[in-house]
Amino acid sequence: MNSSQLKSLIREIPDFPKPGILFYDITTLLKDKLGYATLIDQLSEHYVGKDIDLVLGMEARGFIFAPALAYRLNAGFVPVRKPGKLPAETAKVSYDLEYGSNTLEIHKDAIQKGQRVIIIDDLLATGGTAEATVKLAKSLGAEVAGLGFVVELDFLQGRDKLKGLDVFSILNYDK
Repeated sequence: MNSSQLKSLIREIPDFPKPGILFYDITTLLKDKLGYATLIDQLSEHYVGKDIDLVLGMEARGFIFAPALAYRLNAGFVPVRKPGKLPAETAKVSYDLEYGSNTLEIHKDAIQKGQRVIIIDDLLATGGTAEATVKLAKSLGAEVAGLGFVVELDFLQGRDKLKGLDVFSILNYDK
């Protein structure tokens, strides 16, 4: 499947979650077995041969892609969670959102110094969550080999917060 075919599987919902926002609903793409397989294949192809030790997936939609990608790359999967969800000692980072702030946590023993990691999520918008996850991974000694996204909203320029890193997106939207 090419990009246009994948995009045709994404449902666009105007005025969600608030007026003026066009929401790209990937659940319609996920339920398509060829579409989902294509996403995992394209993500995998980008990272094969790059000696990835761990795939980090951000809660919650990163959990949809990161474990499948970890399996394909013969790597481990590490969840990056919202506060209070992980049972052992955690490292955390707080970051600003458009309206408010958020915090992400990871087990302190999830990454060993020098391990090569990639960070996977469904969407790159303003880049705040991705930037915070990079900081969290680096604080534990990770070498961030790249970030992968299913959808990138180019007009929000989230990539600018990730300068110097390999940022890979399957589907790009200008508006």
